[in-house]
Amino acid sequence: MNEAAYLLGIFALLSQILGIFRDRLLANIFGASLELDIYYAAFRIPDFLFVSLASLAGAYVLIPFLIRKKEEGAEAAKEFLSGVFTALFSVMAVVALVLFIAMPYLTPLIAPGFPDAAREQFIFLSRLLLVSPFLLGFSNLLGSITQSSKKFFVFAVSPVLYNLGIILGILFVSPAYGVRGIAVGVILGAFLHLAIQLPAVLREGLLPRFGKVRMSEIIPVFATSLPRTLALSASYLAILILSALASLISAGSISIFQFAFNLQSVPLSIIGVSYSVAAFPTLARAFGAGDMQKFFEHISTAVRHVIFWSIPVVFLFVVLRAQIVRVILGSGEFNWDHTRLTAACLALFVVSLLAQNIVLLFARGYYAAGNTKRPVYINVASSAVAVLLGFSFFSMFQSSAFFRNTLEAILRIEGIPGSLVTVLPLAFTCGMVLNAVLLWKFFQKDFGYFAPKILRSLLQSIVASSTLAFVAWVFLQIFANVFDLDTFMGIFLQGFLSGILGIAALIISLYFMKNPELTDTLAVLSHKFWKIRPVAPEQEKL
Repeated sequence: MNEAAYLLGIFALLSQILGIFRDRLLANIFGASLELDIYYAAFRIPDFLFVSLASLAGAYVLIPFLIRKKEEGAEAAKEFLSGVFTALFSVMAVVALVLFIAMPYLTPLIAPGFPDAAREQFIFLSRLLLVSPFLLGFSNLLGSITQSSKKFFVFAVSPVLYNLGIILGILFVSPAYGVRGIAVGVILGAFLHLAIQLPAVLREGLLPRFGKVRMSEIIPVFATSLPRTLALSASYLAILILSALASLISAGSISIFQFAFNLQSVPLSIIGVSYSVAAFPTLARAFGAGDMQKFFEHISTAVRHVIFWSIPVVFLFVVLRAQIVRVILGSGEFNWDHTRLTAACLALFVVSLLAQNIVLLFARGYYAAGNTKRPVYINVASSAVAVLLGFSFFSMFQSSAFFRNTLEAILRIEGIPGSLVTVLPLAFTCGMVLNAVLLWKFFQKDFGYFAPKILRSLLQSIVASSTLAFVAWVFLQIFANVFDLDTFMGIFLQGFLSGILGIAALIISLYFMKNPELTDTLAVLSHKFWKIRPVAPEQEKL
């Protein structure tokens, strides 16, 4: 599992590097501005359409059905896929048409703080971006074919091409057309996401076409994916509402919120998604065979390694938040105030990193056991709490000087306009922590106590990570007098060297504490884990 997770982490990292480069280009050209706010807000409805409908026919849902159909023959498999494609496309087309017409009426809900001129551009971009869910949804459907045919590279490279398309739009179209050029890049990226899979699907002779819809085949597929889709939709709806609140703050607040969210998603994708995907097959086999001891041991091992990686990342990101943001985003129109606010939001987001990773892992555990309802209920409730806290913190920040001054002092953003935006990642983090606590509690209630070694791993990781944070902070102060912090290279060397020395202190601490996860990690790195066949993360997570 560890070897597979590390390999998945490498693929996720490669995908995230392009995402970071994309965000740097956006920050450089537009800064945290109203124009970029419009672009990010315009994504919300098309993305929600993809998450709530297109994901109903996700690869991880379709593959078991498709494999069974292939056993009946190629023609049966093609008819099945054509039926799914026809049903999905029809539903999405109707919903997209309704959204296209209703966009002016949805605008006050999605972006209530936008002025009239901005709303017109928001409506245009949102309507234009409605093309992307169709392309990505069709690509998602083809992904089930390429994976079931063991064409894993094709499936894995598609998210890279998606980001590449956006980057091309930023570089070559946006100089003439502004954020509309980025939207063109999004559509290009979605097309490339789809096009890379077409040759492999055509060779299999399984390209879906409009055909007869057999409800007896379609309903089980949608019923299987519905709980997972509801969970994704609830989480995305919470982000959508928090983003709407950001539009009520100063111009650029949505951009700051999104930049920080994207940065914290890098370790989430590398750690949480990788371990949850890698653990799932073994968990499913163990539970299916009735081997609960193996099920408990596997989930316990996965949790301990998630803790091992997550907590040091949390401490490192919190200490180096300003350096991380300044190096990645700090160029062109992205000024120092933007950097400080984004760094503050990043720190608040990343505090929930362990919780987010635990949620992904335990949700997989429930899916492996065939219990898809429990994580949905918990996720919906936690998302609702995050939204309620978002409104509450928003009001408290404006009405309570004590709350406002305390939060600004902790985050070191006193006197910066737009600091109200920090209450939104704070609300998100509280919701995710609640989600993880509830999942942990109910998981042990449903399956029994399984984690006798987890507490030891948690304490060791906290102690070692505290050492990391202290060493990194000390050297930040030392290097501040060595390097010119008004230059990119000075900021980079200050953060990079401080981080390296902090990580060295972490490893030494774990070594003297005889941390078993460190031993496992070193053992895995000594193996030829790259020979393991990769399984790409779900498209919705990418």
